[in-house]
Amino acid sequence: MIDRRQMLAGLSATAAVPFIARAADTPSASDLKGDVAILRDALRLHPGLYRYNTPAQIKARLSHLQAGLVAAPDLVTRYLLLSRFLATIRCGHSYCNFFNQKKAVATALFDRTTRLPFQFRWIGGAMVVTDHGGPDLPRGSEVLSINGVAPRAMLARLLPYARADGHNDAKRVSLLEVRGDDAIEFFDVFHGLEFGPPPRGLHFLMARRPDGRTASVTLPAIGLSQRRAQAIQRDYRGDAPVWDWTMRSDGIAVLTMPGWALYDSKWDWRGWLEARLDSLSGAKGLIVDLRENEGGEDCGDVILARLLRTPLKNPQAERRVRFRRTPSSLDPYLDTWDNSFRTLGVDARRTTNGFYILQGAHGSSSIQPAARALELPVAALVGPVNSSATFQFAEKARRSGRVRLFGTPTGGNRRGINGGCFFFVRLPASGIEFDLPLIGYFPSTAVPDAGIVPDIVVAPSIADMAAARDPVMERAAGWLHQTG
Repeated sequence: MIDRRQMLAGLSATAAVPFIARAADTPSASDLKGDVAILRDALRLHPGLYRYNTPAQIKARLSHLQAGLVAAPDLVTRYLLLSRFLATIRCGHSYCNFFNQKKAVATALFDRTTRLPFQFRWIGGAMVVTDHGGPDLPRGSEVLSINGVAPRAMLARLLPYARADGHNDAKRVSLLEVRGDDAIEFFDVFHGLEFGPPPRGLHFLMARRPDGRTASVTLPAIGLSQRRAQAIQRDYRGDAPVWDWTMRSDGIAVLTMPGWALYDSKWDWRGWLEARLDSLSGAKGLIVDLRENEGGEDCGDVILARLLRTPLKNPQAERRVRFRRTPSSLDPYLDTWDNSFRTLGVDARRTTNGFYILQGAHGSSSIQPAARALELPVAALVGPVNSSATFQFAEKARRSGRVRLFGTPTGGNRRGINGGCFFFVRLPASGIEFDLPLIGYFPSTAVPDAGIVPDIVVAPSIADMAAARDPVMERAAGWLHQTG
């Protein structure tokens, strides 16, 4: 399973697709109806379209979307309408990807001076400042209102745009945080488009500071370049490490892995990781911190292989697609990095409800034990950001019996997610792109509509944020000391 946010930023932005409208164009009603026709045909390839919806519901929503697009006065409204529709599929990989839009569209939608100047997290529905609030909003301050709107009401208004699998709303909430870990923050985009620029370029806030005092604060809105200047800079295409390794004075090693999107990396991440795992002789234990990691390559399998004594099979799940070959009429609107995806289902086995079951390379596999085994206890820190490869790692780690999970429930969904291979569908009248996953993973048994619940559930409080405490890390370290 892959996380394409960084990997494909350049690929789709430059791919040649016919008839792409400029962002400034005003498409005709007929052209916009053509976009909906392309969307409807493309969705016939989506393996998870009816996982949480009925055909009648999708048909009705497409009719409503068409009416909205035709009446929409501008690109912003069309982008919001399409984003809201795609979110109803309840697939974490189906959305109008910020990084795959044409330059003109991306500039018009995302490069706006509307952003709140600070970073924050949601804790029990409260917006809590974590950084860049300045002296007026120290870390741990709770924002009570923004331009007269309560943050809880703001969150409720933005949730319908958030992508996630099934009814796992914890993932949706995590997307609507600003943590400084992405080049374009989900909250920034939809808050800016939905609420518009603040009056006179200033955000007027009421906040409760950590000392309990309530304060009125006025802060200037910032733009995309200023937000990016706040972000943690990690080069996932370079040759330098993007993970952190610390050996604590108490004998516990901490491996922090904020991302696994290393497809284009020149860094020998596997060699780096193996060397550090080799250094653990005599250590009290290992903590693997994945809380900021949505996914990418299956890097965690290297760790699991060192812990296993017998092969760990992937969970029994069918890998289904909706087509043998893509329709030639649709092909001009489908970008991808591997044209073999257009014939993904050629050798698949037909089954019920219009599905084909993939065989061969897309079949089940397993993780084999490594020759150099690790005997020490291992804790993994997880949370709602984990929704792709890291969601799958949490599931495999749980089944291995060799890793104890700490934190809050993951993103993703135990009922299966969609991904593996993708098309980037470009709607020519609007010029908007959306990501279309092609493989659906369907478990063989009935499972909950939820993420993975950790063995030990620990969530930070507002007071923890104010004091810069990490109770999840502390709880995991305590367990390792008891176990080691």
